[in-house]
Amino acid sequence: MKITKFTHACVRIEWQDQVLVIDPGVWSEPGALLGADAVLVTHEHIDHIDVMRLVGCGVPVFVPEDAELAPAEVVDRLAITRVTSGQTFTAAGFEVTAVGRRHATIYGDQPDCANLGYIVADQLYHPGDSLHVPDKAAEVLCVPLQASWLKTSEMIDFVKAVMPAQSFGIHDGQVNERGLDSLNGWLGAEVDGYRYLRPRQSLIIDHL
Repeated sequence: MKITKFTHACVRIEWQDQVLVIDPGVWSEPGALLGADAVLVTHEHIDHIDVMRLVGCGVPVFVPEDAELAPAEVVDRLAITRVTSGQTFTAAGFEVTAVGRRHATIYGDQPDCANLGYIVADQLYHPGDSLHVPDKAAEVLCVPLQASWLKTSEMIDFVKAVMPAQSFGIHDGQVNERGLDSLNGWLGAEVDGYRYLRPRQSLIIDHL
């Protein structure tokens, strides 16, 4: 199974002739969606979903049940399936389990939104904008590196709590090279099996 990281939070998963894409937002490359069979969206923020681009793809799009997508007249043109936490479903031939419920708190009483993490084929976990630790194990973890809601210590503790065999950084679209060096240095020193993938870099794992 080939896992390719694109800019920010977008991840593409390929196995045989099946292509599943997670969180193709406004910062991710259009090529991430080339040949996609289905798309998973963790939440409604535009760095995780580019509604206009998805309309042109014409593929099934799975989103949290309570996600508020806009603009409505464009969203109505998408083939949307709404899913809930704990639900297991099939997308692009992969078994997917939705976990978690809400976006991480940004500050004080600022409103959050629905956020689901996805465990794909019992092997890859993409948490979206949360640090939810699932009951289900995953071999590969997508680790949020930087956000207004995130501290470096929380990022490290999250990886240690999930205990993946491998992990790589996502949610890094607003970090310069000096910041990336620091974040990757911390993770490399504190957790086993971590690596940083630049956009369009991939890793290969056995698909059970």
